[in-house]
Amino acid sequence: MLSDIEIAQQNTMEKIQVIADKCGLTPDDIEQYGHYKAKISFDAIRRLESKPDGKLVLVTAITPTPAGEGKSTTSIGLVQGLQKIGKNAIATLREPSLGPVFGIKGGAAGGGYAQVVPMDDINLHFTGDMHAITAANNLLSAMIDNHIHQGNELQIDLRQLSWTRVLDMNDRALRNVTVALGGKVCGFPREDHFMITVASEIMAILCLAKDLEDLKARFGRIVIGCNLAGDPVYVHQLGC
Repeated sequence: MLSDIEIAQQNTMEKIQVIADKCGLTPDDIEQYGHYKAKISFDAIRRLESKPDGKLVLVTAITPTPAGEGKSTTSIGLVQGLQKIGKNAIATLREPSLGPVFGIKGGAAGGGYAQVVPMDDINLHFTGDMHAITAANNLLSAMIDNHIHQGNELQIDLRQLSWTRVLDMNDRALRNVTVALGGKVCGFPREDHFMITVASEIMAILCLAKDLEDLKARFGRIVIGCNLAGDPVYVHQLGC
């Protein structure tokens, strides 16, 4: 029996533009990442919003079988079945976290002959969005520590900082850490934590924002902790 990765690698993929054509998308509607991956533009969504709504089937809260058949495999298999009987069906899956890829769970691109490809790309970088979210989150962490180092004008209480760093990897040694060791030039030592990127507030905001301006506004309203008086401190107060 072939493994999931062997099945994925033996598959002959169609060019993403061919897939886009089948979905009614024009070349201007997509931003390609190589031959087999692309993002759909907001302009395409707006152009097609007058079309009749389709039916939404939500697959959730499934306990995987011992063979690993869970939400992703079921969703993809369902779409394959609908396509087989002549329905125009598309699966929408969230991008998997890099965290569990090297553990027992593996990735989240389906399995067997009910999976999305290129499976290795999807699980190990895809279009780079996860890395961008990680960088944005940790840039804010760096700005917080720099603000404290430069005099702490906002009187941020180091004991009540709720903002944490993120990394899209299962590394239990980083769950609870002490940062800024090494003397005066490295800032004020404090406790910090790493959580997985997909659980970050940046990720949640990216999912909820309707456009770039809304994204910026939501970022500005992030609460990073409290000051010495117990009042909330917001990102926009840092001058971000």
